[in-house]
Amino acid sequence: MDDRRILSTTRQTSSEVARVTFATVRKGGLDPQEVRLHLESVSREMAHLEQRVRELQDHLSEANRRAANPVIDESMLASALGTQSAAILRSAHEEAGRVTAEAQERATQLYADAQQRSAAHLIEAQERAAGIISEAESSAASIDHDARLAAERLIESAKVNGEALVERAREQGRAILAQATDARRTVLSDLAIRRKALSMQIEQLRAARDHLGAYIGGLRDEVETLLAGLSGSDESARLAAIEALRLRPAQAEATEEELLAGTPLRHVPDVVVPELSAEPGAPAPAPSAPAPSAAPVQTSAPEAPVVAGPTTLPAEDDQSGADVVNEIFARLRKATLEERGASAQPPRRGAPKVEVPDTPVGDLFKRRDLSLEESLAVLTRRIKRVLQDDQNVTLERLRSHKQITVTELEDEHAQRARYADAAYDALADAAAAGAQFAFDETGAAGGSAGRAPLVDCAADLAVTVVLALRRRILADGHADPQEAVNTAYKEWRGARVERLCADAARRAFHIGVAAAATGRPVRFLVAPGDPPCDACALDAAAGVRESGLSFPSGAAYPPLHAGCACAIVPA
Repeated sequence: MDDRRILSTTRQTSSEVARVTFATVRKGGLDPQEVRLHLESVSREMAHLEQRVRELQDHLSEANRRAANPVIDESMLASALGTQSAAILRSAHEEAGRVTAEAQERATQLYADAQQRSAAHLIEAQERAAGIISEAESSAASIDHDARLAAERLIESAKVNGEALVERAREQGRAILAQATDARRTVLSDLAIRRKALSMQIEQLRAARDHLGAYIGGLRDEVETLLAGLSGSDESARLAAIEALRLRPAQAEATEEELLAGTPLRHVPDVVVPELSAEPGAPAPAPSAPAPSAAPVQTSAPEAPVVAGPTTLPAEDDQSGADVVNEIFARLRKATLEERGASAQPPRRGAPKVEVPDTPVGDLFKRRDLSLEESLAVLTRRIKRVLQDDQNVTLERLRSHKQITVTELEDEHAQRARYADAAYDALADAAAAGAQFAFDETGAAGGSAGRAPLVDCAADLAVTVVLALRRRILADGHADPQEAVNTAYKEWRGARVERLCADAARRAFHIGVAAAATGRPVRFLVAPGDPPCDACALDAAAGVRESGLSFPSGAAYPPLHAGCACAIVPA
């Protein structure tokens, strides 16, 4: 029982019972366990006393029975023991009665005291136990209340913190998603613009290549023309010299010493080739050949012929070198005759190009452009009107901002939808014009263009315009917003949007042609006067294809690149 007080199991007197003390608990209370042990000890003591009282009563009863039924009476006893012994026996009887009475009285008193004390201890223990229980219940209730309040506060704090964390996580997720969306839009815009720029650069390189080829061809023609002119000038000079010698009268032959003494020598300059023309195909200046003189030669002042060739002979007034000149021109005449007998003079090249009359293909493209003219004008006018409205919307949104960011611009999808809606009707008219063109040219009446390809065509036009505009505006993010917007839209209201509208209108036109030629083959025609790119040349050389099927370039109809003016027609 650990630190519990162990009570003695020996018999206790009333004084010992009265002197028993109990251990105190909180607030002066007694330990109920020790009280219970003491009461059990008192109970055992009382039970022992009761047993002793019963034994004494049994002895008394037995003595009374024996006294009532003596075997030897007093007289006999007195006679036997004497008077003194009888007196002693009576005294013993009296003492026994007194002791028995005292014992009974003491037992009764002890029993009453024990009951009274046990009742008092029990009441006190019950009171103290009730107080302890009530105090414990109060403390437990207070602790439970405090714990509940603390738990509720913790739960509320956890809820608030959790909601704050969730909201913060959502905001971070939305911010990351917005950044990813902006990065995706920026990357797609960059890719689209770079693709357009690369396509334009490729087309410019192709045009430069074709222009350079034509320029080189023109230079080659000019060089050949110059060489032919030089050859013709040599021949004309020789003929003029021969004619001059033929018409000159005979003179006395001079000696070599006289010829050398009378003929001053000078340095013969090299032949200077005429400068080529800067423009390819420009005609070279025709060399001037001296016409032979038909008048008779004056003997007093003979005029020497002017020779245009690798050497130039000086004009002399002295007639002593006439034979030498005759010999030189005789040799030139002989060489000229041999050259003329060996090969004919090459034809002159580099003459101005003669304009080729229109071909049936050229007429076909003229009719195509005429059919598309009205739809293209309407499309261009509507897109420019939307550009103006879009500029006003953007300026209104940026009126109170000092810097341009993506979030301050209009929603990109709404902006695209505005351009696509404005372009759709004009593109539908262009597709209808294409179907009518196919019917007028070949009688094809397969059907009309569906909505889906025209919606894609309008969406592509809208995406190209919107992405380029937004990129141009955001490129000047640190500049004045109003000025940046005005500059961007001013650049796009000119030739740029007209070229994009022309490409979109031609695409819708050929969508209508392909729809009208359903079930029939079509052929790819390269635009005359426009050097074709590799893809266009490949499709034109591929022959006919069933309408709707892709040509070798991967497209079912033009345009294959920016500014492509090629066409398809039913075969």
